[in-house]
Amino acid sequence: MPTAVAVTSADMALPPQDDRTVPAVVLHDVDRRPLDHVLSDIQVLLDQYGHLVVVYSGAVPPAVERRLRTVRALLESDRIALFRPDLPPLGVAVLARQLRQLASCDISPGVLASAGRLLTHYVHAGALLGSVARLDRIPVSLKSHARSWVPGSQFAVLAHPEPQLVRLGPDAALPGPEFGTWMLVGKGQLQSDWVTGTLAKSWNAQGLRETVLPAESARWWGTGRLIEFAGFLPDLSVLYQLVTSVRRGVCHWCGIDVIGDRCVFCSATPPDHGGPPDPRDHTRPEHRLEHRTPAG
Repeated sequence: MPTAVAVTSADMALPPQDDRTVPAVVLHDVDRRPLDHVLSDIQVLLDQYGHLVVVYSGAVPPAVERRLRTVRALLESDRIALFRPDLPPLGVAVLARQLRQLASCDISPGVLASAGRLLTHYVHAGALLGSVARLDRIPVSLKSHARSWVPGSQFAVLAHPEPQLVRLGPDAALPGPEFGTWMLVGKGQLQSDWVTGTLAKSWNAQGLRETVLPAESARWWGTGRLIEFAGFLPDLSVLYQLVTSVRRGVCHWCGIDVIGDRCVFCSATPPDHGGPPDPRDHTRPEHRLEHRTPAG
């Protein structure tokens, strides 16, 4: 069975990108259901899949993350990886789906889980906002805060990979990816065609899809008057090439295969032997995107 990839709400489980995308496991109400019920459910998942990767955003209620960590500690399991990428909710949902795509390939649980950190670099995520008065995830100038109170003001914001905020106007633009991507759009309580028209065109989006806006998005962005967007790599063959092109290592603590400098299952980092870091271990490698067929 493939490694299970879980999200914390149904609206973070995006529809399959292709016919190989494995279904997402949805961990419903982990902070509100009785602890023993949640423990039992996750133990069943571990028995069925072997390993579980839980992907969640920084906008989940603190009680959700506490419960996940409590469950992991009580089960004394190093087969549960908790991954909170530095992305807005729609970007997190995109990343979780990419891991679900890769879960269908011959990729070990440790490599799959640590691939999330690598693939985060290739997600361009932001939003069009009707107000930045309560936006605290990225720097907002006092001038922008003041303009936020002007009726009709809108702001184009890029949260990742490099934060940027501009007031919407005829010349407003956000830097886009330097590689071919699709764009996913989740519409909130803001009416505008700037994202699906102007931005998608300037980013040379190869495809565009709309989806339900995650409930966590309003909390992350500080307003419900928004349109969230994410540019991402859709093709499994490209994702597979990126992940398999990175040098693999073995966690010195739990023995699982990993990429990068931290095991996402046991959280161990490599021992420091005093030498310079190996550039091949970096989770943002420089390499060409060559065609390779993902193994089934």
